[in-house]
Amino acid sequence: MRIALDAMGGDRAPQVTVGGALLAAREGVEVVLVGDEGALRAALARHGGSLPLVHAPDAIRMGEPATEVRRRPQSSIAVAMDLLRRGEVAAVVSMGHTGATMAAALFALGRVKGVERPALLVEFPSQKGRTFLLDGGANADCRPGFLVQFAAMGLAYAEASGVLAPKVGLLSIGEEEGKGNALVLEAYPLLREALGERFYGNVEGRDILLGTVEVVVTDGFTGNVVLKLAEGEAKVLLAWIKEALTSSPMARLGGLLARGALRRVKDRVDPARYGAMPLLGVEGPVFVGHGSADELAVRNALLRARALVGAGLMDRVRQNLAALHV
Repeated sequence: MRIALDAMGGDRAPQVTVGGALLAAREGVEVVLVGDEGALRAALARHGGSLPLVHAPDAIRMGEPATEVRRRPQSSIAVAMDLLRRGEVAAVVSMGHTGATMAAALFALGRVKGVERPALLVEFPSQKGRTFLLDGGANADCRPGFLVQFAAMGLAYAEASGVLAPKVGLLSIGEEEGKGNALVLEAYPLLREALGERFYGNVEGRDILLGTVEVVVTDGFTGNVVLKLAEGEAKVLLAWIKEALTSSPMARLGGLLARGALRRVKDRVDPARYGAMPLLGVEGPVFVGHGSADELAVRNALLRARALVGAGLMDRVRQNLAALHV
């Protein structure tokens, strides 16, 4: 099971992407680096490692329009997607331009039957384990039917991740059926009809971290705001805890005693733990990570891609969409 890594994607590529790829390779992941051969060989030499390479002389940078993918077929993300299209790799991972990754996936792979818009799935730690939210930012504006498709794909991902009997909640400003904006009010009966007992009903923002349901659906604008708020809050809370535990000699002693427990909390809220988000709805396993990803995040993204391909993620997505007739 070979996985293509867009090694030129990310704020600190290729040094960080190559380092993370080598960490994953040590755990048995077959990684193929895609990017400028000279830059990749130099990064591999600095790390003292070796991995298969596919040369791609171009790269789409963060500030460039996603539509550049169509005009630049030799960019690293376009070449990686072409490898997946031809069946030479089992998945693609990129820590680069999210829009360009989505555009390249659509151009090269197309959509799964029944999907109008692919969605990014975001994973949150919760009191009960994990909560999967989609869309995490691929579609700022959505029609009610899109949310039904997101629900089908979210259920497939949860099941592939080992969750038993997951339920879907519709993100709103109140739990009652009549609460919400026009999108929520129109999507509610569609979700109830399509999902039956698997539809929990409306959930609020706090339910994401409480773990009230396993899958939460919303439009990409709201989902991305939730994601960035949660990431920012986690950083601020950890900074406050560190500040409190260094405020006095007694506090520093308490911090030393609690170091192990605090490290476990930090690990649970660290985005690097999750590595990358799956782009669900394109005809192939594609994963998108943060541009600021470190080597640990790249490693975890590659490990996750291997695990989900092995769990039959794509087949589950297709089956769920077909069963819901969406």
